[in-house]
Amino acid sequence: MAGIRRAVGRILAGVAAGMIWTGSVWAEPTWIQIEAKPDLPRAADRARDWAEGFSDLGGFRMRTGWYALALGPFADPAEAQARLDTLRAAGLIPEDSYLADQAGYREQFWPAPEEEAPQPQETATPEAPVAPQGSVPPETLAESQAAEARLSRSARMELQSALQWLGFYDGAIDGAYGPGTRAAIARWQNAQGASATGVFSSTQRDDLLARVTTERAALGLQTIMDDKAGISIDLPMTQVHFDRYDPPFAFYTGPDVTVLLISRTGDRAALAGLYDTLQSLSLMPVTGERKLDRDGFTLEGADDHRHAHAQAGLSGGLIKGFLISYPASAEAQMGRTLAAMKASFRPVGSAALDPALGPALAVGRADLTRGTLPAPAHPAQSGFYIDASGAVLTAAAGIAQCETPLIEDLPAKITFRDPDLGIAVLTPEQAHVPPGVAALRAPLPAPGGKIALAGFSYPEAMTAPVVTLGTLSAASGIDGQPQNARLSVRMLPGDAGGPVLDAAGAVLGMALPATPDRILPEGLGEAVQAKPVAEALLARGLNPAASPAQAADLAPAELARRAAAITVRVGCAESRQPG
Repeated sequence: MAGIRRAVGRILAGVAAGMIWTGSVWAEPTWIQIEAKPDLPRAADRARDWAEGFSDLGGFRMRTGWYALALGPFADPAEAQARLDTLRAAGLIPEDSYLADQAGYREQFWPAPEEEAPQPQETATPEAPVAPQGSVPPETLAESQAAEARLSRSARMELQSALQWLGFYDGAIDGAYGPGTRAAIARWQNAQGASATGVFSSTQRDDLLARVTTERAALGLQTIMDDKAGISIDLPMTQVHFDRYDPPFAFYTGPDVTVLLISRTGDRAALAGLYDTLQSLSLMPVTGERKLDRDGFTLEGADDHRHAHAQAGLSGGLIKGFLISYPASAEAQMGRTLAAMKASFRPVGSAALDPALGPALAVGRADLTRGTLPAPAHPAQSGFYIDASGAVLTAAAGIAQCETPLIEDLPAKITFRDPDLGIAVLTPEQAHVPPGVAALRAPLPAPGGKIALAGFSYPEAMTAPVVTLGTLSAASGIDGQPQNARLSVRMLPGDAGGPVLDAAGAVLGMALPATPDRILPEGLGEAVQAKPVAEALLARGLNPAASPAQAADLAPAELARRAAAITVRVGCAESRQPG
């Protein structure tokens, strides 16, 4: 009993010491009550849990007989309210937490009082404690708030960026410390085992910035301002170095990592052209999420060998963005680098890369001349192999006036044309073994099924086909033709003659070109179905392969590989003049 009385006495003395003289009355300290339990064992268990995240946790028996868990004490109720709001916004304490004063609390059970050491009979007047030489007194919350108020906007933005780098913040880097920033600071403090006040102390600010500086230095990240491209971005300069300008790209290359800064003038058509071009690069694996909208795009690529990310946006007639490609084995390190590039990327100024800075990239011409140069008299189109000798099916309209058709760069001849179906068959002058042969699927899947269109969307600029995903809209043509099918897919003139595949890699039909007197809405295409095509081929002595009745869907990478193996570029060496 004597020990209990001594403990209670110490508690009451501590409470009295915590009172604040206002000039006329003693003001009670304020607490943030976060939880209450009806008995001491359960309250003590919860106190152990809460104490892992809050060093200023106190536990008290209440006048009601329950046991309260509270944070504090706070000399200023306004200070207590500010912290209550911050912790609530961060989801770190229950929504029903509230402010409580000391008058409602009795003896303290947490932190557990220690037994009092024996006291000497005679006591001397205690001297004021002397802080160890070189030590700094702890900073109060009020002092931290005052120091924060003196920070410049750029210093506040630097702290937001540091929180973002470490994954605690995903809001705007604007220097405005609203609920999102406060919650991020509280989460960071909680992770460090510090009181989650939502306000950095001076020491915490220094620790945070030092850690981020060390990690960034290890990755070699430096802020690069490319004046010619009009782009500011953080790049891993221990991994890459500036190589060259090949508009619309600025190349930063290294042994394993490649970064392209994207910079050019253009419109939505130009944006879509770059989107298709980047998908065809060997730097961008074919598997991954892709998204194109009116004012920007993102591309993700990942396979067993490489990972890549690309993004670009259109604003004020300028297209700015970047691509990074790196080994899959470096994902742990480069993933952090990519996050820094995304966070730091910023278009600067009102200019783009001057095309005169370097020779236009062959793969980068997807839209460099689109809409600015006259189209060739006989633009190239697409086709696909239909037998093992290298015969190719393509659209009849594109080669109607062609004297010498070309399969890739090999001379060929037109074996036959069927104007009703809109197809033609080309036979190479020298037979060769194709890398793949189409397997035709006679019955169409139900409308809404996934399809893939393979074609040379930009045949004059690219040496590999582009695979575009879409859906089957209807089992009839735009004007109701029973031999055709409508497609919901983005189709360009160079795709005409290309194969339309289902998810299992079977060919459902051949893409048809738009008629000269009709402009179709973007995303609407038409194809001739495989069944009438197969019947026409059989009638002329050709025996196209048929797909299995039931076949498993292919992974996106395998579907793209199979589509590329059967798709060829069809051109024209000479043209026959009418009349």
